[in-house]
Amino acid sequence: MGNFVRITPFIHVPDLENAVAFFVDILGFERYPLPHTDYAYVWRETAGIRLLQNRGDDGAPPGNRRFAYYVDIEDLDALYAELKPKLDSLPPADVFGPKDQPYGQRELMVLAPDGNLIVFGQALA
Repeated sequence: MGNFVRITPFIHVPDLENAVAFFVDILGFERYPLPHTDYAYVWRETAGIRLLQNRGDDGAPPGNRRFAYYVDIEDLDALYAELKPKLDSLPPADVFGPKDQPYGQRELMVLAPDGNLIVFGQALA
């Protein structure tokens, strides 16, 4: 048995509550209750993301860092069907896919309010 459990990237965000609402209300993550006002942990199944309020003095680059966070999943179309009603509330340019990519992945890309890209991908058979 391996020692690694999961990777949980930090995303520096300008508005923590807005970011949490996006992950919980739009993407179906859950928020782990923590006694912090500048940090949140959200998860869905085995994917976890740590959200940190960018105060401008934490060393994170300012503005849109243009990071992409990739979440491997088993059934992209089922996830899309679940999320579609909420994704429809976002600006159309903020959602791309599902689409089969030439590199063998089926992907759904969603632009978060802070400008970071969340990509859900499934390996094509």
